[in-house]
Amino acid sequence: MSEQQPPTQAKRDRVFLVVVDDSPEREVALRYACLRARNGGGRVALLRVIELDGLVEWVGVGVMMAEERREEAERLLSSLASEVKDITGGLPMLLIREGEPREALLALLEEDPRISILVLASAPGGGSPGPLISALTGRFANRVRVPLTIVPGSLDRAELERIT
Repeated sequence: MSEQQPPTQAKRDRVFLVVVDDSPEREVALRYACLRARNGGGRVALLRVIELDGLVEWVGVGVMMAEERREEAERLLSSLASEVKDITGGLPMLLIREGEPREALLALLEEDPRISILVLASAPGGGSPGPLISALTGRFANRVRVPLTIVPGSLDRAELERIT
C-alpha cells in the first residue's frame, strides 16, 4: 500500500508550466499561473524554446547565432523570473529547449514528472487560438499528459485576480 502525501504537500508540489513565446497573450498565461501558484500553492516553471534555423553555410556563424539566442533566452527568463518572484514569493524553474516549439514542449511533458499543469492563453479578440493550442487540443491531445488550462487572452489583471 502506498503512502499518500498530505493535501498541503501535494499543493506545494504542483508546477504550473508557462510557455514563454513572443505572443502578447503570454503575459496573461504567466500572470494566471503565478496567481494560481500563490493562491493555491505550487511553483511556476517557464519554458523558452529556441527555434533552430536551417543550415548555415559557415559553422562558426551558426554556433555564434545559437549562443546569441541562448543568451537572449536566458535574459528574458531572468527578467520574467523576477516578475514571478514578486507575485509568488518564490523563484520559478527556468527551462530552455531547442527545436520546434510543439515537439520541445511535448518532449518536456513526457520527460519531467514535476510538471502538473500546462497554462496557455488564447489570443485576445476571438481570432484563431494559435498553433500551439490548436495542436495540443487537436491532433496531439493524446500526448499531453497533464491538465491543460487555456486562459482567455483578453482577461485583465482584476479578472485574473478574481478567478484565481
